[in-house]
Order: sequence, then structure tokens, then C-alpha cells
Amino acid sequence: MSFKNIHFILTRPQIGENIGAVARAIKNFNITKLRIVSPRCSWPNQKALATSVGAKDVLQSSKIYKSLEKSIGDLDIVFASTSRIRKVNKKIISILDLKKKIKKKQKIGIIFGPEASGLSNDEISYADYLVKIPTNNKFSSLNLSHSAIIFCFELFKYFSNKKVIYHSTYKSSFATKAQVNKFLNFIIQGLDKKGFLQPNHKRRSMLRNINNIFHRMNLSEQEIRILLGIFSTLNEFNKKS
Repeated sequence: MSFKNIHFILTRPQIGENIGAVARAIKNFNITKLRIVSPRCSWPNQKALATSVGAKDVLQSSKIYKSLEKSIGDLDIVFASTSRIRKVNKKIISILDLKKKIKKKQKIGIIFGPEASGLSNDEISYADYLVKIPTNNKFSSLNLSHSAIIFCFELFKYFSNKKVIYHSTYKSSFATKAQVNKFLNFIIQGLDKKGFLQPNHKRRSMLRNINNIFHRMNLSEQEIRILLGIFSTLNEFNKKS
């Protein structure tokens, strides 16, 4: 599935910075199609370009429409974001159920209203579904770009075919058990000299706990070397003191 079939539609947006933030948000998730209906701010907008950071190409390729009706004309299914329950004959779903209503070959539109008031009832009449993001009931209004990025993430999870696996670039290998034990023997010798592992009847339990701490940490060879250096330095410092 290509993310090119997903279109974010901003209806009567008021603030250039929010448009730029939406462009940045959708590009973060491989979505590049942005449509803008009757922007109230001047367009092109320099503040939008500044806020978009690395997503200027999304803004520059965005399409401007004079009406919402024309902006959705070529789409197969349209969802309208809403922060409140409307008194309209329209199916309202949670964003968590968004994936159940779409098919991967459809051209999808996600409509967002102006920052101050949201979409009008006339505007949501063009949508197949209203979509609500579960939030605090006493404070449900989200910033435009925040709402957009939540939609992006849900769509990204659904349309991404590859299982995402991250690999650390950390170079040092994991320490062997022998290396960990050598380090433990070193610190235990130091603790014995200081009389830390006393009284004798508690020594075995204390050693077991020390072993458990360091063996479950999956220390790297580099980390073992650092710890040895730390304890050696502390030991030398105590001798001088």
C-alpha cells in the first residue's frame, strides 16, 4: 500500500504555524498529501514554511480549494475529526476503530476543522464517519497538529507492511559471565577488606544479592571496564585518605 492514497484536508485553517506543524507531522509518517480549504491566513504563508522545518515540500505541493465539496471529490472514503459528540445522523467512531472502516486500496480523506470552532455540521455532512480521539472528557480539545499526528500514527500502524525492528549502534559486545565474575570477585575482595559483608551469617545472602544485581544487568565489556576503573579509583582514593 502506498501512503499516497491518504489525504489530510485542513478546512478553513486560521494559523499558518499550525498548517506548518501539520505538514511536519504527516511527513513524519510517510504521508505527503495535504489539501487546504479556504485558509483564513494569507497563502503562501511564511510562518507555515518556518514551522514545517523539513516538510516544506509537503506545503509546496499542497492543493488549495475554495470548497470542501471540491476537495473530497476524488476520494473513496472520508473521515471527519471531531472533539465533541454531534447531534447529527452520522456514525461516530473512536480513532482506535479507524482501521476497521478502511481498505488499503481506497483513497482516504481525513478532514480537520478550523482551530477555534472545528468543523461545522454542514461540513461534517460530507464525511462517511466522524472520528473522535478518546481524551479527558473535561478537556477534550486538541491542537490541530496534535490531532493530526494521532491520526497519522494510527494510519501508519495499519498501512505499514514491515515489522519494525530497531538495532542499537552501540559497538561493545556483551560481557561474558567469566568477565562479570572476575569483576564481582574484585569488588567482593574490596568489600571484605572494608568489613562490609558482615555479620558472617548474612554474608551468603549478601553475596547472592550482589551476584543477582550484576548478572541480570547484561553489562557490556566496555561497561565492565568502566566499573572496574570506578572501583579501582575509589579504592586508591580511600587508601590515600
